[in-house]
Amino acid sequence: MKRIYSCFAIILLALQTSVSSAQEKDSVSIENIKSSEILINLNFTDSERDSMLADLYDQLANYKDLHKYEIKNSIPPAVQFNPIPVGFDFPDEQKPLKFDDYSNTKMPEDRNALAFYSIGELAHLIKSQKISSLELTKFFIERLKKFDPVLHCVITLTEERAIKFAKKADEEIASGNYKGKLHGIPFGVKDLLTVEGYKTTWGATPFKDQVINETATVVKKLEESGGVLVAKLTMGALAWGDVWFGGKTRNPWNTEQGSSGSSAGSASAVSAGLVPFAIGTETWGSIVSPSTVCGTSGLRPTYGRVSRTGAMALSWTMDKIGTIARTTEDLAIVFDAIQGEDQIDQTLYNVPFNYDNEIDLSKLKIGYLKNDFDGDYPFHKNDSLALVKMKELGAELIPIELPKFDQESLSVYDISFILSAEAAAAFDLLTRSNKDDLLVRQGRNAWPNVFRSARFIPAVEYINANRLRYILIQQMEKIMSDIDLYIAPSWVGENLLLTNLTGHPCVVVPNGFSEEGTPTTFTFIGKLFDEGTILAIAKKYQDATGFQLKHPEQFK
Repeated sequence: MKRIYSCFAIILLALQTSVSSAQEKDSVSIENIKSSEILINLNFTDSERDSMLADLYDQLANYKDLHKYEIKNSIPPAVQFNPIPVGFDFPDEQKPLKFDDYSNTKMPEDRNALAFYSIGELAHLIKSQKISSLELTKFFIERLKKFDPVLHCVITLTEERAIKFAKKADEEIASGNYKGKLHGIPFGVKDLLTVEGYKTTWGATPFKDQVINETATVVKKLEESGGVLVAKLTMGALAWGDVWFGGKTRNPWNTEQGSSGSSAGSASAVSAGLVPFAIGTETWGSIVSPSTVCGTSGLRPTYGRVSRTGAMALSWTMDKIGTIARTTEDLAIVFDAIQGEDQIDQTLYNVPFNYDNEIDLSKLKIGYLKNDFDGDYPFHKNDSLALVKMKELGAELIPIELPKFDQESLSVYDISFILSAEAAAAFDLLTRSNKDDLLVRQGRNAWPNVFRSARFIPAVEYINANRLRYILIQQMEKIMSDIDLYIAPSWVGENLLLTNLTGHPCVVVPNGFSEEGTPTTFTFIGKLFDEGTILAIAKKYQDATGFQLKHPEQFK
């Protein structure tokens, strides 16, 4: 009897599918297929097209069923990106971290100077109780209130939470429970990180009232280290550029210009001395670019180093959470607190972080992208002087080239649509609901158009692009096995995209100013999971040049 019922159920299902296919038949035709072939660079015969129709009817029905299910942005795909080259040897030795001695730090005569003190300097003042966390927190909150109308870098002040955490920090320190250099230090985060009880707007009009009642792992780790969250900072809408639903975030060095993005508010606020450091994210330049424009130091860690739990997803295989600060040692202090597993984000690797500020450049093999540096580009003069300074510091610079595909006509930019495909999936509901029309930026070079056009990227091409990405990962490992790190122009050539695809870490540091008086930078690229080396090398450069000590006059 059960078997009869089972057979009847199968027949009924077949009849339902047949009805569904008949309904879809009116909307799928051979002419549709012909038109679509142009978009995917294929050419079928009429008989082949006719054979495809039934499958296409079924696929369309499947898609419509899928679209009835609302998949939240926080749900990752079951398929995960693997940035680890074949035969990669993970570092496994944890050495003591060696930071500068900040014990000679004194309170400035003019308290406004505190705005540009490093984390290490502020930490000593707090530990020695020359200033309280509450005083420092109120100081930075007042600066955020004063200068935000000029810079448009704040989405939400977390003042009530900050006062609570600052008082707690002071009580802990007074009782002898000092947690380390971040204890009592105010900070800001890019507004794609959730904080319970506060809006998480993603910088975009459709989400400007969104409240996600959880707190991102990065924020939790910073607060567990004693940090005090004072603001959720602006970001280009859905992590593109510096335009958000409240306007354009400004560059403190020239407030007529945007700050770049998408970690727009993080870079702008740090540059103007509104927070000692801020958390940003990068998928393709979103830490490097605003750090360059605003003259800050920025760390983009290795893919899989920092938890993305509680962060807006744009590209599951490219998103990375990092830090923007005044100095590279500040970056190291913060990175030590935020890196590591959280038992939720399954893309994380548990690898030691080693940092020694007494690193010897002469003992390292340091590559540089000679062809890129030899080109004609806006930062060329300052980059050339930076290379000279590196040599003066004892570095032997070895010319290297980035990996190339065997097919000369094929560029790394040819697989950049990996990001577009994943971003379109992350914001699928936004596109299908037509709420993408609410985003401030429209037109060709904006997310709404990219999301729509990405719907025509075939799954086969997305997978094959990732297979080519696998080749790049193996080739990069061959290059990195011969050197300890390399230096690159921040914006020139394929380096920025390529290393975001392969997951390599980078540190971007100021190296001068343009003729217009705005900052310039260059970049250190490290081995996978070797943030410590590039941070220490960058510190040597900063200590020898002092560009990190220069600040925009309007905000002093």
